[in-house]
Amino acid sequence: PERAEPAKKRVLIFSPHPDDDVISMGGTFIRLVDQKHDVHVAYQTSGNTAVWDDDALRFVEFNVDFTEKMGLDNTYLKNLYNRMREFIDHKRPNQVDTPEIQTVKGLIRKGEAIAGARYCGLEDDHIHFQALPFYESGKNQKNPVTDADIELTMALLQQVKPQQVFAAGDFEDPHGTHIVCFNIILTALMRLRKTEAWAQDCWLWMYRGAWHEFETHEIEMAVPISPQELARKRNAIFKHQSQKDRAVFPGVFT
Repeated sequence: PERAEPAKKRVLIFSPHPDDDVISMGGTFIRLVDQKHDVHVAYQTSGNTAVWDDDALRFVEFNVDFTEKMGLDNTYLKNLYNRMREFIDHKRPNQVDTPEIQTVKGLIRKGEAIAGARYCGLEDDHIHFQALPFYESGKNQKNPVTDADIELTMALLQQVKPQQVFAAGDFEDPHGTHIVCFNIILTALMRLRKTEAWAQDCWLWMYRGAWHEFETHEIEMAVPISPQELARKRNAIFKHQSQKDRAVFPGVFT
C-alpha cells in the first residue's frame, strides 16, 4: 500500500493529545524508528485539561523541596505553591485553572510525551510541541480554529517536508479535539500543495485506536507486531503516568 521508494522516508506523526501516538500507533511508531526512517512526532495540543489537580500540586511540591535541598532561594516557588493550593481548595466544578496551574499541567504532559517518544527511539530534536492556540482555553469548550493554528502546522510541515504524515482518524474522542486537529492538518497540507513540490508527494495516513477502531474492511494498511514489540508499545504508553486513572473530564463517550 506504500511506495517502495524512497526506502527511507521522512515521517511526521501528528498526535492530537500527548499520548495518542503511542496508544493508537505505538507499534508502527517503534517499527518506523527501528527501520531507520527519519521519524518526527508533533504533539498538537498541551493536554493540560486532562491532569488531576493533586498531580499538579505534587510536581510543584517536588520543585519546592528540590530547590530547598539544592540550597537555592525558593521563596517565589513557595508563594506560588500556596496560591495554587488555595485556589484548588476552593475550586468550583469546571472552573478554569489559573495560568500557573495550566502551565504545570501542560509541563507534566510534555514530560510524559518526551519520555514516551524517547522510549520509542526518537532524538529530542525530532520531538515537536505545537501548543496550538485553539486548545488553550483552559476549558472543555475550546477556542475557534484560526489561521494561527494552520500556519503553525504549515511551518512544521515545511520544516520536516515529510513523505508520510500520520494523523489521528478516530473522531469519537470525548471533546472533539481529534477532528479539529485533523482538519487543521488537512487544511495546512492543501495550502502547501498549491506551492510546494514536496507536498504533492506527501501521503496522509489516518490511524485509529483509543476511541474508535477501524472496521476490518476499512483497513488499507495493517502493521502486525510481535509480542516483544507489543511489550515495547505498552511500556511507551506507561510513560504517560498522569493518564492511568479515570479521565478528569470523561465526556459523553466514556
